[in-house]
Amino acid sequence: MADTEREAMEYDVVIVGAGPAGLSAAIRLKQLDADINVVVLEKGSEVGAHILSGAVLDTSGIDKLIPDWKAKGAPINVPVKEDNFYMLGEAGKIRVPNMAMPPLMNNHGNYIVSMGNVCRWMAEQAEELGVEIFPGMACSELVFGENGEVKGVVAGEFGIEADGSHGPNYEPGMELHGKYVFLSEGVRGSLSKQVIAKYNLAAESDVQKYGLGMKEIWEIDPAKHKEGTVTHTMGWPLGSEAGGGSFIYHLENNQVYVGFVVHLNYKNPHLFPYMEFQRFKHHPMIADLLEGGKRVAYGARAITEGGYQSMPKTAFPGGMLLGCSAGMVNVPRIKGNHNAMLSGIHAAEAAFAAIGAGQSGDTLDSYDTEVREGPIGQDLKKVRNVKPMWSKHGLLASLAVGGFDMWTNTFGFSLLGTLKHGKSDAEATEKALRHKPIDYPKPDGKLSFDRLTNVAFSFTNHEESQPAHLKLEDASIPVDTNLRDFAGPSARYCPAGVYEFVGEGAETKFQINFQNCVHCKTCDIKDPSQNITWTTPQGGDGPNYPNM
Repeated sequence: MADTEREAMEYDVVIVGAGPAGLSAAIRLKQLDADINVVVLEKGSEVGAHILSGAVLDTSGIDKLIPDWKAKGAPINVPVKEDNFYMLGEAGKIRVPNMAMPPLMNNHGNYIVSMGNVCRWMAEQAEELGVEIFPGMACSELVFGENGEVKGVVAGEFGIEADGSHGPNYEPGMELHGKYVFLSEGVRGSLSKQVIAKYNLAAESDVQKYGLGMKEIWEIDPAKHKEGTVTHTMGWPLGSEAGGGSFIYHLENNQVYVGFVVHLNYKNPHLFPYMEFQRFKHHPMIADLLEGGKRVAYGARAITEGGYQSMPKTAFPGGMLLGCSAGMVNVPRIKGNHNAMLSGIHAAEAAFAAIGAGQSGDTLDSYDTEVREGPIGQDLKKVRNVKPMWSKHGLLASLAVGGFDMWTNTFGFSLLGTLKHGKSDAEATEKALRHKPIDYPKPDGKLSFDRLTNVAFSFTNHEESQPAHLKLEDASIPVDTNLRDFAGPSARYCPAGVYEFVGEGAETKFQINFQNCVHCKTCDIKDPSQNITWTTPQGGDGPNYPNM
């Protein structure tokens, strides 16, 4: 609140988010200058609590940051031994030969990891170098300087009552000021969204595109476990209704990551991404793998999919956008952690040089240039046409033409130029009367589960006395517009059951069960009226992901 008095602390660099990008930046800053003052603020209850990723890690980022990571005990232990790619039908499958895949799709030399555990280890490395890391500190506001630059953030505000008033245990939080502020919040970060709008950073970029990634960890029969095996699928059950696919990664201890991604540009508002994931597990190939096993964790989060042409400008007055705050995922490879780490390194080096030259609060265009022209841009540029090709012409065209384009890009050119994405994911949603409802099988409680049961396995918790962190611009729109015209898609696109319509007819009410929120940001992205804004709840709230 504008009239709240807060203490302020001064740092050289303030970093929002203890993911791979933010931690890489913190480590690199301390490598360059042991005396530089760096603070990392993390909204999760601990580092790694809000980290969810596939993940098959391309080690190019960690190799550059900490070349001796193996000797230092990084939890990067399972090299990829086998790479499989299947097209699924309802009951069958066709394997796509590895030799038909462009070289950049090869996972040789990559590792199956828990990025949550990698980030926990990175935080230990950062703290040994003298970085201050504060988990449980949600950054709720930006602080601006006299010239309109970002000069800091407000973090650690607690005790606001449901009506917005200050409760008896209210803590105003602190202002943390820096010569530069790094926003490494992940996909659709609330502060990053404000910065992109305020400084018009997306003026020259295409619309950003997103997917919804859902993931379960399973412990399976040891006889079926093949450590180091990576499998990706496309096709059933999505068919022509939506783009997307699955990943199945065999890590240590007879555990398997089972994940499913649905591109959020689907047209049919009746589509239920979570139930598509649950249906997928009943495919004979997947059901056979999981039978006799047990699910031990669940989570979900949005994924940036726009790629090279959708990245906004990454430098702004007083700071920089790192990693998925800007959208650095290579969609065909389903990898972004290496680019997140590289962005942290680049941001640290740009800020270190500027601080050494006596600068602060200005726009470090050198960082944006390095992102676009260096290894990140080179990685993303090669695959820039796959997503728009898929969105406009479907899976088969994407595989054929997009695959050919990736092959030619391997040699440094593209016959397609740079394709445009077209509509935003919210605008892509069509009215319900143009589509048929989809009948989904009821979860069986063995392979497939209802949302609320699964959300319990994300270990999500929110203090219920606080205001809902999911804000409606107009409280009438969910019922009067979205339910009437789009069949109430929020009741389906949310993978945690946050939104529901209760009552009937004129008595219908829109209910927000914010306690269930796993911070995926899908509502902020897919709501057809763009009426929902995701903001941070108080620090430490949300999921508590183990080994994700």
